[in-house]
Amino acid sequence: MSRKPIIVGNWKLNKTVAEAVELATAIKNVLGGLGHVDAGVAPTFAALSEVAKRIEGSRLILAAQDCYHEDSGAFTGELSPPLLKDVGCTHVIIGHSERRQYFGETDESVNRKVHAALRHGMIPIMCIGEQLSEREAGRTFEVVERQLVGGLRDVPANQTRGIVIAYEPVWAIGTGKVATTAQAQEVHGFLRQKLGELYDSAVAEVVRIQYGGSVKPDNVSGLMAQPDIDGALVGGASLKADSFVAILKNSG
Repeated sequence: MSRKPIIVGNWKLNKTVAEAVELATAIKNVLGGLGHVDAGVAPTFAALSEVAKRIEGSRLILAAQDCYHEDSGAFTGELSPPLLKDVGCTHVIIGHSERRQYFGETDESVNRKVHAALRHGMIPIMCIGEQLSEREAGRTFEVVERQLVGGLRDVPANQTRGIVIAYEPVWAIGTGKVATTAQAQEVHGFLRQKLGELYDSAVAEVVRIQYGGSVKPDNVSGLMAQPDIDGALVGGASLKADSFVAILKNSG
């Protein structure tokens, strides 16, 4: 089965509102000629509304960088899926390694957020990945399986088809290091096998699995050539229009 690549730029805590709108505009303006790929951007919460207005009517996906699992209430500082949808988001990144490392995200909280996003018709981009110490200890498969199973707990098969899994080896995020194509494919193939065991072969064949970790224009084509790599979650290289557009062009 042919899965359409999905490339999303995670802008993290970067770009003023004006800068975010400028970057989104530059990407939107070239997207018409890139029909082979689904492309998206994840600005800061502060920029979501203005970016949404600028890209309205285009194919560019708007994603949030996180969400809360409750719809409303006394949760100071949080944003819920209904609010994100109201702004214009269709996708939401959940469980990014930086959220796990700095803000106490767990497999259980990821699972709650996945359910919340699905309940409101949003597409979760659920991130998983091992630390360097875990890879060196030979625990990569153990860690990513635990995160995959925990994040998808009690998600029925009929809700899995829109979910995107993002495999991000933590040791390759922002370090300039990148997993070899063989290393990345090995884990992606393992994750697809596990999806088949959790659900069935039909689900495993349709769920898209992104790679993240120092993705750049010069390495994305090799990664995308692997049979189980269906896109990329891009950090630093998504902060400049020329490099992100080059990644989109090289992804086919």
